[in-house]
Amino acid sequence: MPVLDVLGIREILPHRYPMLLVDRIEEMDAQHIVGIKNVTANEPFFLGHFPHYPVMPGVLILESMAQVAGVLILKDIPDSKNRPVLLASIKEAKFRKQVVPGDQLRIEMNVLKRRSNVAVMAGVAKVGDTIVAEAEVMCVLSDPVQS
Repeated sequence: MPVLDVLGIREILPHRYPMLLVDRIEEMDAQHIVGIKNVTANEPFFLGHFPHYPVMPGVLILESMAQVAGVLILKDIPDSKNRPVLLASIKEAKFRKQVVPGDQLRIEMNVLKRRSNVAVMAGVAKVGDTIVAEAEVMCVLSDPVQS
């Protein structure tokens, strides 16, 4: 059983289709989280990103990693939908293998540093046992958004 399904994730993250890039959370504690992104052939980015050779853009793999990190940061924040977590920096990003339709990304993120409104997390994205991407991300909790 997942810790959070997509409906639970939508209660935490403000992202919606086509930018919600996390399908479920499988593990989560105070310092570690594991999320899943199912990569399907009907993803909108495949229409224009090498249409005859569909490859998931690296920047969207990083965005998936940041969203998984965001779930961990926002899970205990009241009114989290109105306090987006913004990506502040990316360090040591590496892409090791292409991600294609039919792959399932397993995203594992670990907290390196955390303060009241800033978190630095490092992680990997895997397909099976193969690391396809890795990075360290800094996320900042924004001020409340006025609706």
